[in-house]
Amino acid sequence: MTEWDLKKLRILRTLRDRGTVTAAAEALLMTPSAVSQQLSNLTRQLGVPLLEAQGRRVRLTDAAHLVLRHAEEVFAQLERADAELTGYLRGEAGHVRVGAFSTAVPALVVPAVRLLGAEDRPGPRVRVREAEAGRAYELLAAGDVDLALSLAAHAPTARDPRFTLLPLLADPLDVALPADHRLARAPGLRLADLAREPWIFGGSDPWSEITRAACEAAGFVPEQAHSASGWTAILALVEAGMGIALVPRMASAPDRPGGVAMRVLAADRPHRHVVAAVRQGAEQRPAVARVLEALQRVAGTFVKRS
Repeated sequence: MTEWDLKKLRILRTLRDRGTVTAAAEALLMTPSAVSQQLSNLTRQLGVPLLEAQGRRVRLTDAAHLVLRHAEEVFAQLERADAELTGYLRGEAGHVRVGAFSTAVPALVVPAVRLLGAEDRPGPRVRVREAEAGRAYELLAAGDVDLALSLAAHAPTARDPRFTLLPLLADPLDVALPADHRLARAPGLRLADLAREPWIFGGSDPWSEITRAACEAAGFVPEQAHSASGWTAILALVEAGMGIALVPRMASAPDRPGGVAMRVLAADRPHRHVVAAVRQGAEQRPAVARVLEALQRVAGTFVKRS
């Protein structure tokens, strides 16, 4: 019977996810030679070639992908076993590490933690790590967080066996205009009305993609006048009359600059989809399940307010 070594299988999975032996070694806090040695041992144990040369790098063989397809089921089952053991030892307490993009922290994570703290029974301890939406899945795959909040635009395919995805909400996108802009009070404002305006958005961050996609859906390509990714900087530029910007409603703080007019684009209804993700099987951990439930409750109230 074939001998399956979970430690070596995790190394193989990390190589697949990180792409190179050096990157896998860094993620696993190992030396590249130790990674190569462990994978050579796994090849001998399984009796099939797992790696093949591709220039100066290596790539996984079809046999390696077959092995990992079955290994993912084992890893998921171990997550479920860990969930049951956690529930047995700690009840529903414990700790949950949450990775979330910047606007999700005050809009979703903090209210969810407050909900858990207001319950009669002990709640899980939540540790928050701010991370860009695209980075959240890397942290989740590496085991650095237990739950990730990200955007659907950056989510892996639903067929990815590593993760379980849970849609939370569709966050509306409003347009920020200088208060004295000629269209600041125009009735029935549409994105197409703003096609010739100078736009403000990041150079390569997720918000750049979201802004471009919303404008292209309205029939034009936005002219980028300034590059900024922080909402304080973006709204300051808008207030100064230097351009306009799409702003997610989650980021529309009540203390925004007085020289900025926020307009709802009712006809276009642009939005971004916010999702929660966990490693497959981990959603059954009692502490993780409670945090997910609290996030869903907060997201539900946000949708009603919107």
